[in-house]
Amino acid sequence: MANLLNRLAPTSSYWPIEIRPTPMRQCGVIRVLLPTFAIRVNPECVMQVKSAEFLVSNTDLDKCPRADKPEYAFIGRSNVGKSSLINMLVSRHGLAKTSGTPGKTQLVNHFLINKEWYLVDLPGYGFAQVGKGTRAGFARMIDAYLTTRPNLLCTFVLVDGRIAPQKIDLDFITRLGEQGIPFVIAFTKTEKLKSGGLQIIQDRYKEALKEMGWDEIPQMFLTSASTRAGQKELLDFIEPLNKEFEPPKLPGDRFF
Repeated sequence: MANLLNRLAPTSSYWPIEIRPTPMRQCGVIRVLLPTFAIRVNPECVMQVKSAEFLVSNTDLDKCPRADKPEYAFIGRSNVGKSSLINMLVSRHGLAKTSGTPGKTQLVNHFLINKEWYLVDLPGYGFAQVGKGTRAGFARMIDAYLTTRPNLLCTFVLVDGRIAPQKIDLDFITRLGEQGIPFVIAFTKTEKLKSGGLQIIQDRYKEALKEMGWDEIPQMFLTSASTRAGQKELLDFIEPLNKEFEPPKLPGDRFF
């Protein structure tokens, strides 16, 4: 557990970190003001995705799969390219769409990868196409999932790499930081940018976050569903976390 915490902890030595073990979060709670999480990746680490299957969609978090495997959530605004990124990541065309029939995009969707870890497709935030009451319900569901799912190791916040930083994305990122939820940022649709543009969009986010009070910037990835850019980097990020995952004790376990 200590090794996993060290991998997820901010790289800067001056961040105040307090680890408090709790049955609600695997490997304890990392308490920092506005955290950024980084991981040292073995350059030879290449995960092979051999299987990917849809498990369940629901709004009742008690009906999520048993929290006995490492889990990674993907979230972003509508039209950010989340389904395409998920399909590219696991090399399965149309996988995310298995939960994409009417209404399914409003649910928490679980996929099992390599029989070893869970990938979770969360509803987008913002919800411009639904009413105020429905938006509030979605927000509560997402917040409950992110703050109580005991095996959630990291949340991938997807932002459109073609456009300037948006307030809704920055606010969501900051809220994750304030709640101490481990996350990274993944820019999507970067095939639309020239090489110089790739650095510009990262610099813009760094500047915007610093203006909001961030001292350390969250780890960032550049991805493209069409060119498969970022696939290896994301899988290499996930692989060592999987290896060091320790299943949390859960109600109903024999020695709980």
